[in-house]
Amino acid sequence: MSGRALNFLIAGVGGQGIVMASDILSEVGARSGYDVKKSDILGLAVRGGSVVSHVRWAERVHAPVLEEGNADYLIGFEWLEVFRRISYVKAGGTIVVNDCRLDPVSVSSGQLPYPDRTEMLSQLERAAGKVYVIPGLETAIELGNSRTLNIVVLGALSKLLDIEAGVWKEVVKERVPARLVALNQKAFERGRSLTG
Repeated sequence: MSGRALNFLIAGVGGQGIVMASDILSEVGARSGYDVKKSDILGLAVRGGSVVSHVRWAERVHAPVLEEGNADYLIGFEWLEVFRRISYVKAGGTIVVNDCRLDPVSVSSGQLPYPDRTEMLSQLERAAGKVYVIPGLETAIELGNSRTLNIVVLGALSKLLDIEAGVWKEVVKERVPARLVALNQKAFERGRSLTG
């Protein structure tokens, strides 16, 4: 353990594998010597609804939920969902966003427009020290299984943290079905290449 407390907020929509991603991130922190706490907040309609996971690593974590302005890493699986949580990233923090648009019901029904991607990116860049836009879903589809998106994103995040890749790979191996271990290990490595 480096001694540095780290706070992560993961945002996306139901069905993108966010809860599994936060489980893996939590386990990686625990195996690296941190006290870890996490909390998942699911929208009313889980598939397609908002999903937010709070994950905290520190020598001692007293509460699982982050306050706004306290996330070292804001990880977004979808543009609008990460944009909605922009207030959580701390000044100088890092944002990793999967380049993906999924229209919520308010947009698909024509009630509201989807925000402009360029404007959202501009605001994310003003809020954080560093923003990585990664082709996570595109990479997962290239690998033959869009459900590896969460592992691709974790691979991208892993390259930004001082934790050996072997720790991540071991946890991924234990969390995915045995028949999909090789595919997910490949997804993890491809993810690492997106930020490294």
